[in-house]
Amino acid sequence: MSSSFWDERFGAEQYAYGREPNDFLRQQAARIPAGPVLCLADGEGRNSTFLAGLGHEVTAVDYSAVGLQKARRLASERGVALTTVEADLAEFEPPREDYAGIVAIFAHLPVDVRRRVHGWAARALRPGGVFVLEAYTLAQLPLGTGGPRDPALLMSLSALEQELAPLEIVLGQELERELQEGSFHSGRSATVQLVAVRPAQP
Repeated sequence: MSSSFWDERFGAEQYAYGREPNDFLRQQAARIPAGPVLCLADGEGRNSTFLAGLGHEVTAVDYSAVGLQKARRLASERGVALTTVEADLAEFEPPREDYAGIVAIFAHLPVDVRRRVHGWAARALRPGGVFVLEAYTLAQLPLGTGGPRDPALLMSLSALEQELAPLEIVLGQELERELQEGSFHSGRSATVQLVAVRPAQP
């Protein structure tokens, strides 16, 4: 999807996916060590501003200038600092061993881009750093309560385990659960949830 698609979605006054963080991220945030955190495809900033409120130095990356403008506004309202980067994840790559955490919440990308991003994620984390992800699975298609309609953009636990090697998966599951995240993620949903850790160096 083009940046203009997301600019249009984020162009309304209300926040498309709400102002509160994803609840799986809220549950798992304590696993992320102190230090910088990178939030991928972070849109209007609901997750990055939450993590900044926990004391992390957070960088939010998104394709949409409109979304990032709203993220900065939300950060200002909450009194937290936030760095925003307007970038296409097909071309973006962060420095090695720079982050204590990387967060990807409903960051649905073309398969080749997703594999590239997950490949550098392991390198971008510091030893002991944590990767947190939630995304829709193929089982979401008949539910129709949010997410991409293109099956190629959906994820599975087995594929993620391969793509995120050599990270150690400490929590991985596919499930159905209720989502209430604004007008675009609403109702019974089929997702994959994952927490992975870069092993500490000996």
